[in-house]
Amino acid sequence: MNDEELLRYSRQILLPEISIEGQQRLRDAHALIIGLGGLGSPVALYLAAAGVGRLTLVDDDRVDLSNLQRQIVHDTSSIGQTKVASAAARLARINPECQIVTLPQRLDETALDRQVSAADLVLDCSDNFATRFAVNRACHARRTPLVSGAAVRWEGQVAVFTWSEDEACYRCLYDEEGGEDQRCSENGVAAPLVGVIGSLQAIEAMKLLAGAGEPPRNRLLLIDTLHNQWRELRLRPDPACPVCGSP
Repeated sequence: MNDEELLRYSRQILLPEISIEGQQRLRDAHALIIGLGGLGSPVALYLAAAGVGRLTLVDDDRVDLSNLQRQIVHDTSSIGQTKVASAAARLARINPECQIVTLPQRLDETALDRQVSAADLVLDCSDNFATRFAVNRACHARRTPLVSGAAVRWEGQVAVFTWSEDEACYRCLYDEEGGEDQRCSENGVAAPLVGVIGSLQAIEAMKLLAGAGEPPRNRLLLIDTLHNQWRELRLRPDPACPVCGSP
């Protein structure tokens, strides 16, 4: 690690749980970010700034004026651009040492498996159940740690899946047949909420990649910002889960 890197990350290296060894692990790490919207924006910004060496950005959408209220990695000049290109340009200005790979497409099962297998960690910042279930299946199959977030209206949630023994997966929480998408475009969302959830995803990702602290296994963090309520639910693996249950 050169002098410029030591200076850039000095406040992080001062943390005994990180130190130079943890910062080196961050520099050597590869994180896959699915979705560059409200959640993916703070996730990408903070992981690039924190020194994660390689980020792969996946999103098939383009920046629209209605996105700018909450998707802070983009700005007015980004309207019409692909979200991954807009985000990559912003991240390069924040940390030119971070290697950015952009995939402006929706990944099919084969492509998703390939990207998940190449990453050290996946962050699900998508806005629909179909993508979340697909990412969960791919991460479980490859045993790639997954940090999942969701936010709508004033409420949000965060969960971390590391695939240790007796650990639930995302499919244990929701029925794949009965899940109903609640999109921001239909239900609205408070702008700072996605910043809170995305920041929590980024901190959990940083901890896992640097080897700091303990991940919140088998726990689901629920936040109601309108009423300032934070709750934590204990999760139990579903023995009948088609992803992680017993055959």
